Amino acid sequence: MIFNFTNIESKVMKFEAIVRTELGKGASRRLRRAGRFPAIVYGNQAVPISIALIHNEVMNQIDKPSFYEGRITLMISSEEIKVKLQDIQRHAFRLQIEHIDFVRI
Repeated sequence: MIFNFTNIESKVMKFEAIVRTELGKGASRRLRRAGRFPAIVYGNQAVPISIALIHNEVMNQIDKPSFYEGRITLMISSEEIKVKLQDIQRHAFRLQIEHIDFVRI
């Protein structure tokens, strides 16, 4: 059996994220009006991190199957964290992401 490791590397996506200091419904609404959306990174026995991602960057990649199947690298304050998509919440009728949950690998 021959494994093709080049396909694994091509499925890695990178997004830059910022750590959120303000939490709650009002802060999330302000983020969305500013072109970002809230997300969270948890798992692997580490402290959960609340982050914000740029909406248009993620929307450009969301239609690709590798977004759901592959690894995603998040750049959070110059630190690379490898994650997989756990859950995504979309707006009921707009083409808008409300929230994403990531789990560490």
